[in-house]
Amino acid sequence: MAAVRRSPWLPPLRRALGGTGSVLVLVEGSAGLGKTRTLHGLSGLPEAAEARRTLWRCGAAQEPPETGGGPALLLVDDAHRATPQEREWLREVLERPWEGLAAVVAYRPEELGTAGLPLGAPAVSYPPGLAVFRHRLRAWGVDRVRRAASEVLGEQATHEAVTRLHACSGGVPQVVADLLGSLAAGTGSRCTAADVDAAGVPVRLAEQVLSRTDALTAADRPVVWAAAVLGEPAGRDELLSVADMDGARGRAALLAALAGAALSEVSQGRYGFSVPLAATAVRERVPGPVREELHGRAARVLARRRPVPWAEVARHRGAAGRRKSWLKAVEKAALAAVEAGHHQEAIGLLERTLAVPEVPARYRARLAPLLARSAVIGLRSDQTVEVLTQAVRDPGLPVDVRGQLRLDLGLMLANQVGDLATGMRELEAAVEELGEVRPALTSRAMVALAMPEWPTGTLAGHREWLRRAAGLARAGDSEVARAAVAANHASLAVACGDPQARELVAALPVDGPPGGCREHAARGLCNAADAALWRGSYRWGEELMSAGLDLAARIGASYTEQTAQGTRLLLDWWAGRWDGLGERCERFVADTADMPVVAADAHLVRGMLAFVQGDWTQAVHWLTALGAPAPECTRMPLAAATAGTLIRLALVRDDPPAAAEQARAAWAAVAEKGIWAWAAELAPWAVEAVARAGDAAAARRMTAEFVRGLAGQDAPSARAAVAWSRAALEECEGRHPEAAGSYRQAAAAYRELSRPYARALTTEGAARCSLLDGAEHPGAPDEAVRGGADGTAGEDGGRAHAVASLRRCVEQYTELGAVYDAARARTLLRSHQPPEVRRPGRPAFDDRLSPREREVAELAARGLMNREIAVVLHLSPRTVEQHVARALRKTGALSRRDLLRAAP
Repeated sequence: MAAVRRSPWLPPLRRALGGTGSVLVLVEGSAGLGKTRTLHGLSGLPEAAEARRTLWRCGAAQEPPETGGGPALLLVDDAHRATPQEREWLREVLERPWEGLAAVVAYRPEELGTAGLPLGAPAVSYPPGLAVFRHRLRAWGVDRVRRAASEVLGEQATHEAVTRLHACSGGVPQVVADLLGSLAAGTGSRCTAADVDAAGVPVRLAEQVLSRTDALTAADRPVVWAAAVLGEPAGRDELLSVADMDGARGRAALLAALAGAALSEVSQGRYGFSVPLAATAVRERVPGPVREELHGRAARVLARRRPVPWAEVARHRGAAGRRKSWLKAVEKAALAAVEAGHHQEAIGLLERTLAVPEVPARYRARLAPLLARSAVIGLRSDQTVEVLTQAVRDPGLPVDVRGQLRLDLGLMLANQVGDLATGMRELEAAVEELGEVRPALTSRAMVALAMPEWPTGTLAGHREWLRRAAGLARAGDSEVARAAVAANHASLAVACGDPQARELVAALPVDGPPGGCREHAARGLCNAADAALWRGSYRWGEELMSAGLDLAARIGASYTEQTAQGTRLLLDWWAGRWDGLGERCERFVADTADMPVVAADAHLVRGMLAFVQGDWTQAVHWLTALGAPAPECTRMPLAAATAGTLIRLALVRDDPPAAAEQARAAWAAVAEKGIWAWAAELAPWAVEAVARAGDAAAARRMTAEFVRGLAGQDAPSARAAVAWSRAALEECEGRHPEAAGSYRQAAAAYRELSRPYARALTTEGAARCSLLDGAEHPGAPDEAVRGGADGTAGEDGGRAHAVASLRRCVEQYTELGAVYDAARARTLLRSHQPPEVRRPGRPAFDDRLSPREREVAELAARGLMNREIAVVLHLSPRTVEQHVARALRKTGALSRRDLLRAAP
């Protein structure tokens, strides 16, 4: 009814129902567009409540309703089916309308006896006083289809599924509804484009189009069959050539098909089915031999187009049984798709082709490498993995071809599937099989083994693989091999803080020739961006990421584009851009559910957001379950940061032994790899965990090892983490003045990095230690040091300054949405603020939540248990229980989870 509410005829119709004037609305729409729904919607208008309402369906053998004066709403459906008597009655009513008549007549224009005349010839003689409007119903756009899918399937439908649903239904509401009904009954947790294809043709649509085709004479039906085989709107000459009909005979058949609504003029001069799925219904009913002949002629017709649509030519040649020419067309189509950067299109075509057992070995050896090349650049496909796995086992393949396929299979397994161990084995085997016969490909396999982010291997080992790859690339004449080496050399240099990193990144062949060089340049830019961000070079990393995303989008490197989108989520976390970040992470995880390696960034960010919001159960789920990759299949910096969050979670749950155990394991992994910048998000929590578990000596060794590992490197984030780690160790050892100074140093560093959350945490640490130091030295003056907003340096500040810093931390946490941190800092602040002077007795909050009840309610609504809230707020579990009970009573919330919504 949204379109109806904006229609110019609605106000006159309402006035007529009020007794002023008379109006006729002709509602025109093809089958399934919602004419009957529109009529029922109009019957529910408030102005119609006092009017005489009549819903009359033509052709249903009903007696015409009585007419008369006064407000009346006459709703006539299916006027195209009206009998001569019904048409005559309607003519009489509309030629002699009365004051207060609001008539709405709905019909299918394609089924009218006389085109454009709802009541046939001659035209109705409408009197001057009757306002006449025509309302044409339109098919839904993709956004409206998306809303309908969301209403039926919730969040199950992927973006690709909605796009396919709109395309195959033509946006016809009834077809969309029928398809969604099938999908709701037959799909699992996700609805994909493949599920839409598998849903088939709805019965209602199939019976309609088949009955219209059957109503044609046998001599006219071939033109409909030709349109069904083509599967897309076509011009008259092409359509008649496929139907094998001459000009005069074909013209008559096309006119008959249009008159009988079996075909439509979809756009000017192009004829076909307004609902693409209708073509499938007709094509399936064409006799087999006739269908093969039609496909053969379609292939010849399309091969004359320029440019040649080779994918469609291949489809028709295959359906015509012409195997050799089919495979040639498939190869040409795949090459054209790869050249245009449409890698997903090439993947789908080659997967379908190689899944046919009868494809000869010589064609498999030519087509499988094309599939592998596109699969590495495109998104994950389990069918591609299966096809390549079977291909490398084929003893008939030449060794170098097998090695080439094994290389791409290894890349897919490691990058997209997340099966790192198997992927590395395939890559090492590819190096052996390719050897010196295919040096460019051997170099590419070595480059993959040189990727330092994977938890396998050491930094020295990665450098050795890269050295060998560079030697092969220099000795050969492959620009693509040199581009692959350049991409990995640049990202490794950034990860290690190499002074030449910027020069290496700037030299990437972003304007190199297509066919591989630019794909590696895009990968190098995005990997370098990721490495720069983990080191704390946020501005440069964001510049690289934007450049890499732009290049990846232009060349169709979908996998590279997705990885960079994940990196952007991490950048927004560090920068404190948290508004809507959780929802973006959840959408990204849903869109990349089949690729845990790509989704890992979003899992980490969503888990950290859950932690700071106090929803610790959800934090554990996002970090360790719900499709999150296992640590052994997670990129090293992500694995270290994930471990840091889990260690912190164990610490706030007062479980130092568990925190220390995880800290030692994560620390050992980073130490074995040897890239210490990746410990930036792990070190402060790992050092604190080991120290709080009673092994301060080990914590000191970890801090010293961290400092040595960063010697001579440009790693701003890790440098800030060194100061934070020292502060945590000093605080655990009771050296509060030193700890306060180290925390201030860390806060200043995070301020320079524009990381508000880390800055607030370290500022809070400085204030906490300053207050503890003051408590240990009660004779110290209140103004011992004077500093800035972070509790930074000064000789004269003290307790008052620390309290002011804490207050600003509470404000910063609240602004970010860090509920848990705000509650913890607020509790610390309350214990050190001077008591407010007030009248004796408890403050009267009536039915409002007290500040303490609100704190407890926020944490309870986030999922924390009473004992966890007690740890955060330094209360007894019994006191927390009482606060929760009062909050539930005052807000009327039905559960703890509902407290957040119920609290005013």
